[in-house]
Amino acid sequence: MAERYIQRHAEKTVEKLSKMFGAVLVAGPRQVGKTTMLQTLTKDIGYVTLDDAIVRASAVEESGTFFKDNPPPVFVDEIQKAPVLFEQIKMLLDKSRQKGQFFMCGSQQFRMMKGVSESLAGRLGLVTLLGFSMRERHNIPFDEPFIPTDEYFSERKKQLAEISYDEVWNTVHRGSMPELFANPDFDWQMFYGAYVRTYIERDVRELSEIGDEVKFTRFMTVTASATGQLLNLASLARDVGISQPTAERWLSILVASNLVYLLKPYFNNVTKRTIKTPKLYFLDTGLAAYLTRWNTPDVLKNGAMAGAFFESFVVSEIIKSYYNKGVLEPPLYFYRDKDMNEIDLLIEDSGTLHPLEIKKHADPQKKDIDAFSQLDKIPNMKRGIGGVICLYDNLLTLKGEDRVIPISYL
Repeated sequence: MAERYIQRHAEKTVEKLSKMFGAVLVAGPRQVGKTTMLQTLTKDIGYVTLDDAIVRASAVEESGTFFKDNPPPVFVDEIQKAPVLFEQIKMLLDKSRQKGQFFMCGSQQFRMMKGVSESLAGRLGLVTLLGFSMRERHNIPFDEPFIPTDEYFSERKKQLAEISYDEVWNTVHRGSMPELFANPDFDWQMFYGAYVRTYIERDVRELSEIGDEVKFTRFMTVTASATGQLLNLASLARDVGISQPTAERWLSILVASNLVYLLKPYFNNVTKRTIKTPKLYFLDTGLAAYLTRWNTPDVLKNGAMAGAFFESFVVSEIIKSYYNKGVLEPPLYFYRDKDMNEIDLLIEDSGTLHPLEIKKHADPQKKDIDAFSQLDKIPNMKRGIGGVICLYDNLLTLKGEDRVIPISYL
């Protein structure tokens, strides 16, 4: 039986960009559905994959004639394997001036793809795709980026899915990979075991000489166990037994592969007392649970890392809502100062900061949002509506304009 294709919210963004630019590039981690989505959107044009060794050799050695054999419009899969093609694409686009001629995807961030920034600036539309969002799983068409305003909530309310407490934890544990969602009987452990192996053997080797694969796997595990915490490179390096510069290089590989997201702290010149270190989030909580050996949803939700996993899941869902709309750098921050006042997430919108706390419990208290008042001390910055994202099931007022925000509103 053919697997049912689940519509991706980024499809609209790809179509929009293809009318604006000569080329569109979709980047994202391995196996999140980049190829499937682009094949669905480009079924009437040529397709070529650089995963094929013979095709790849011809792309690298005969780049000048590659697009004579594969004339545009064309979809080139795994483009990062032959960066020389970017120069050819630039020349062809400069000649034809046509839109939507090249569709590409690759499992690295654009900045890491040698040649994208130099050759294709201004000619290329970019999209980052992650695994399924909860909206996509529940077939909800609403695709605006999450922001806790009255307008957002009144629109979002029209398309809510019932999401039970158990379903949330099953999703946090199983992760957001399309294949695991489409095949509920797939063994979670075997899937992620193969995923890590393939990722290290293929993507990581392409990005860097890591030398010791056992240590790199250990580094991924230690990083996963630090999800939702302030980045501490010295501690990561020490736990794995590597130098700090190596830890920094390896972390940049996880970031370039879109497996890890570094959330920047909010600070401006006035907020001198704020922390300058980013917070680290694993974007696929299923992969993080596999690496840190939380082998069932029950063990995870009752374990010491439940709060960190729930927070990582919520942050990842919010990031997806921006990425799917084509926002490459979501306006997301966190706040923490030297007096230990902390706000999990800030969303900046036109000079307004929306503060959010993320709690895995279902009974938020007014004290959960005490730190929000710290934002009132920042000059020229308005504090907007915020709230506590949690496992309560109704949207309601907590205090003033701040609300209790159920996870189903993400």
